[in-house]
Amino acid sequence: MGLTDIFFPKTCLSCGKSGVYICTSCAQRVPNPQLVCPECQRPSIDGFTHTKCKKKLSLDGIISLWKYQGVIRAALLKLKYRYAREIADEIVKYSKPQLTKFIFILPKNPILVPIPLYFLKENLRGFNQTELLGKALANEYGWKFIPDLLLRKMLKKPQAELKGEERKENIQGVFAFNPNYPSTTLSTSNSFILFDDVYTTGSTLKEACKVLKRNGVKTVWGLTIAR
Repeated sequence: MGLTDIFFPKTCLSCGKSGVYICTSCAQRVPNPQLVCPECQRPSIDGFTHTKCKKKLSLDGIISLWKYQGVIRAALLKLKYRYAREIADEIVKYSKPQLTKFIFILPKNPILVPIPLYFLKENLRGFNQTELLGKALANEYGWKFIPDLLLRKMLKKPQAELKGEERKENIQGVFAFNPNYPSTTLSTSNSFILFDDVYTTGSTLKEACKVLKRNGVKTVWGLTIAR
């Protein structure tokens, strides 16, 4: 037992059970969200974008693994705002069986790209929680992982502080394709998965998708831990 375990013992973030941040019982109580079309937010079979909603730069679909509640919500908040990296391992442990249910829906042999933080914010926090989770999931499934394919060009208000149209306006134009990667990175890979921790209105994922599709990507799905 290390000093961290003595002074900051692990306990379930929901029920207080010792030894873990996410216990099996609490994880099983978090329901799955209804899959929706990322454009109109209405129910969609397997998370596909409705044909009538689809546009040239739209996401092709979106999968979220849990509702944003219970121990999953507590774990994501703790990871994001209290810098507890160890929680990421437990989130991924429970994410794998959830994600396996949707593997047949997602594109084959994709490149997984996490939503980037603005560099000053990442330096302050010490890591990008979305990158941390995304890398672990990509390793589990043997997907190629490119953490810096997209860049966040500017610092704006946190999306969590905004609602509806404010989120859409706040995120416009903040992402760019990393010029250090040759154009062949996109032209030789037809399928990408954009990964984020939480999906609320979808504004962030949709804005990032536009950058990829403007640079020649044909298929882009969204994947989040919670919605």
